[in-house]
Amino acid sequence: MGRPSSQVTQEQALSHVNAVFREQGGQVTRENMGPIMRACQLPLYWKAPLFIAAGGDKLGYLTQEQFVDYWNRVISTCHDMASRFVRVLSRGMRNYLMPEDFLSMIQDVVDTHPGLTFLKEATEFHSRYVHTVIARIYYCVNRSWSGRITLPELRRSNLLQVIIYLDEEEDINQITDYFSYEHFYVIYCKFWELDTDHDLFIDKHDLAKHNERALSWRMIERIFSGAVTRGRLQKQDRMGYQEFVWFLISEEDKRHPTAIEYWFRCMDLDGDGYLSMYELEYFYEEQLQRMEALGIETLPFHDCLCQMLDMVRPEEIDKISLRDLKKCRMTPIFFDTFFNLEKYLDHEQRDPFASHRADDDGPEVSDWDRYAAEEYELLVAEEGGADHQDDMFYGDEDELSMGCDDALDSNGGSRNNLGGVGSGGALNKHSPLSATVTNLAADPMDVDDDYPDYADSDDYQY
Repeated sequence: MGRPSSQVTQEQALSHVNAVFREQGGQVTRENMGPIMRACQLPLYWKAPLFIAAGGDKLGYLTQEQFVDYWNRVISTCHDMASRFVRVLSRGMRNYLMPEDFLSMIQDVVDTHPGLTFLKEATEFHSRYVHTVIARIYYCVNRSWSGRITLPELRRSNLLQVIIYLDEEEDINQITDYFSYEHFYVIYCKFWELDTDHDLFIDKHDLAKHNERALSWRMIERIFSGAVTRGRLQKQDRMGYQEFVWFLISEEDKRHPTAIEYWFRCMDLDGDGYLSMYELEYFYEEQLQRMEALGIETLPFHDCLCQMLDMVRPEEIDKISLRDLKKCRMTPIFFDTFFNLEKYLDHEQRDPFASHRADDDGPEVSDWDRYAAEEYELLVAEEGGADHQDDMFYGDEDELSMGCDDALDSNGGSRNNLGGVGSGGALNKHSPLSATVTNLAADPMDVDDDYPDYADSDDYQY
């Protein structure tokens, strides 16, 4: 729980809190928790979970006696930021964090962060943003894949530092770790394109359409087999939104440790912890068939295998371990060779070392950050082009055009509030998101329905 502090230090901390309460008239509401957070030396965006954990949600405010008693118990047992974070968010019930523990904190970010003021009125999209952030936090922080963030995992991650940075940076899109609205926008648009019946679930055939059917069917079967997807949805051959977040990040950033584990689990057919030559051939076989069908010159499996072994350099010559792949700097090439035809062909046509030289010359940008930035610009450009065509076709005063505008504006103004941030893009009647307003408002996404099956599954831990 951290290195214990002296009794004098604790008393000084409580005296600062008492002084703030006296200035505030003996009680504080959630809206004026800022001075309390500074007195407790906590990041501003801990304020909502701290207010709730101390009992403020019952009366709508915290009294001096109530909060000082609570905070004294916290600092006397939790001696560093990580242990206090877990204590506050879990309300002292656990020594680890579940996804639902983050709800109040991230909702407070939506409600109060200056970079998300445009989203404030579009309440039907709040839960989408909140659950995207939660899924991204677990993707990066929960390295055990257990569905529970432990203190060691929290201390090894950058989550607490990013939460501190939230108070310092007004542009939410500069915080590319977890909280970027642009990243959420890209993820949700990609999901909405595949979810053609808009029931907030996608099946194998929906996922097969991703990136113009770049993924092999054998890999799609593995994704839905239970190798990386757990719980009731996997038994129904469906993928929920949170699972899609993990899939998309893994697909676009195959250098990330979680992505390497994700695809390794999928390719390890017998679950023995190694990729055998048989398993590699099983996935490459479909790649060969697809290339032959397109009239593309193919590379025999034996030759391909020699290339992959030379690239990965496994410790044991006849099988590849997860450790081997994590040491290899060209894991995207390895994985794409076996199950992503479009990216495999792209790799074949360019210098595989060019991106590494570029990374060495400048600040490091992850493959995911690069992808999200490019896709966001494309989405904004598409919306701008659709608006221009619409104006040319209908005219400014066309009745049908005005009727669409009125219908969208009647849904909380979401059309104008969910567009490109700082780039002139706006959610309009041509946007895939604009049509979702009514449906999403009627069908909120509850984290409790999707996550507990992950943690409770007996075979969850790999």
